[in-house]
Amino acid sequence: MTKMRNKRVYISTIGCQMNVYDSDRMLEMLAISGYEPIDSFWRADLVLVNTCAIREKAVQKANSFVGRICGIKRARPDLILAVTGCVAQQQSDKIAERFDGVDIILGTHALHRLPEYLRQFESAHTRIIDVTMTTDIDHFETERAPGAPADLSSFVTIMRGCDNYCTYCVVPYVRGREMSRIPDRILEEVRGLVRDGAKEVTLLGQNVNSYGKKEGLCSFGQLLEEVNAINGLERIRFVTSHPKDLSDELISAFGRLEKLCNHIHLPVQSGSDRILKRMNRKYTRADYMERVEALRNVCPDIAITTDFIVGFPGETPEDFEQTLELVERVRFDTFFVFEYSDRPEAPATQYSDKIDPVEKNRRLRALFDLKNVITGQTYDRLVGQTGIVLVEGLSKKSRQEDSVTHAGREFSGRTSENRIVNFIHDDDSLPEVKLHGRLVPVRIEKACANSLWGRLVPDPSATVQNKGGNAHAA
Repeated sequence: MTKMRNKRVYISTIGCQMNVYDSDRMLEMLAISGYEPIDSFWRADLVLVNTCAIREKAVQKANSFVGRICGIKRARPDLILAVTGCVAQQQSDKIAERFDGVDIILGTHALHRLPEYLRQFESAHTRIIDVTMTTDIDHFETERAPGAPADLSSFVTIMRGCDNYCTYCVVPYVRGREMSRIPDRILEEVRGLVRDGAKEVTLLGQNVNSYGKKEGLCSFGQLLEEVNAINGLERIRFVTSHPKDLSDELISAFGRLEKLCNHIHLPVQSGSDRILKRMNRKYTRADYMERVEALRNVCPDIAITTDFIVGFPGETPEDFEQTLELVERVRFDTFFVFEYSDRPEAPATQYSDKIDPVEKNRRLRALFDLKNVITGQTYDRLVGQTGIVLVEGLSKKSRQEDSVTHAGREFSGRTSENRIVNFIHDDDSLPEVKLHGRLVPVRIEKACANSLWGRLVPDPSATVQNKGGNAHAA
């Protein structure tokens, strides 16, 4: 008797860590329904496109990929194509009109119903659209597939939506109002991930600093303490923090929680008070600088990264100069820069004083040039120091090489400060399987543009210390 093969799913994830988390949840739900992931959409039975609406380029990328899959469907009509996420939530009618090959369109609050809708479509072959939004956080709770291996570094969503309504942003419109998950469910998920192989978790939310406030739950700092106490977990990270809600309690956590990494992503967006007010960010440049100073007082080695939007409507050359000055003063470890683009529903779309595209690009390049200088200087100062690296596996370079020996191969991982480190070692007794997921000391020998390069410190069986002084076997 011929055994029926599992159905195969290919998923394309565009956008933020929240989308990565949602994609993982969908794959776990589909696994229970008999789907297995595949790395080629040509051989898939189901193609999922999990979209992002935060930037116009992300929308264009999604539309381009959906169009390509629709072309494949003309030759393979049994292929099911589903579009999910923020663009699906925001532009379901446009997607349905433009792409006749799209079978299922699910908004950000309907992802948990994917298996049910697949069964419906397979039975009736009628297009399904669900962009209904909810205010019930239990609506988002899903179970992890039993025994499913966890990523070494795993994401855990602790809240959904946003209440800040920055004038350039569509998140409140495509992900809804802010809702926090129950702490016990978060902790249960983290414990399950650690049990299944995770060593590091990143707690996700549009503004984790306001976790639990609306619902009267514990504070984010208290949640971090609970996560910090989970046995077997090595590191904790979180994104994203809104500066206006960065409390003294949370800042102090960087000095007292040994598993909390020495890194915070704290988007500032602009160095000009006038532009910050127009963005509805609800803090000033001085407020931001005071929070940075408080962080560095508690944790002098903390790496601070950020986001900037250049060319926001009405941004004058003087406003932009204030942004450059802020970068010089704070000296961020690194940062991300985006040209402003109008987003449907965002209030700034109505602003008339748009910046010329050529000028926006000039400012983008100027900020990038300054970033490269400052990041280069920061990385140069690390040469000769020893950092503790959580080993993620072979580096990209070694994965591409056809080498059969372990000695001299290049591995990759990240420091507590979230800096990428590629390193080599000369001991054949420590192949990849023995290094993967371990905290090891690496001496930095070279600074590269966006990473560091070094060599494993001899005697890797030695004990290394994490931030809080608790020993971990290297």
